[in-house]
Amino acid sequence: MNPLENITILDLSRLLPGGYCTLLLADMGAEVIKVEEPIRGDYARWLPPFIGDTSAQHIFGNRNKKSIKLNLKSDKGKEVFYKLSATSDVILEGFRPGVMKRLGVDYETIREINPKIIYCSLTGYGQDGPYSDLAAHDINYIGMAGILDLTGRPDGP
Repeated sequence: MNPLENITILDLSRLLPGGYCTLLLADMGAEVIKVEEPIRGDYARWLPPFIGDTSAQHIFGNRNKKSIKLNLKSDKGKEVFYKLSATSDVILEGFRPGVMKRLGVDYETIREINPKIIYCSLTGYGQDGPYSDLAAHDINYIGMAGILDLTGRPDGP
């Protein structure tokens, strides 16, 4: 028996931080359902290198996961998401603060459907504060921390 068997996680993250977290949980037996936007899917689907027509990063980062394409801006998409939320244990999302509330799938709304839900929000700069509304990825974090100043050649950029 796997340690996270019978645990269901809805993964609304993009790229590495949330995706790697749910990858580890899936490897430990959790049922992870990756919720992707309907037109392009997850961004990792388009990142090289490719194995045939499929992104190697997408294959690695989404092994052991199921996926579903949902338009959370539509009533039908929200209806399906609410049904999935009712039987899930965890929701992990990586949007900027306020996005999930505008979509109608924020913690307060989902808690009404499933009071036992564990709701994890990953953001670049926290839920509040001067930078909380900024989108961010790895290059932004290392730049803000000053680490980029340590890279490059000693005599140049």
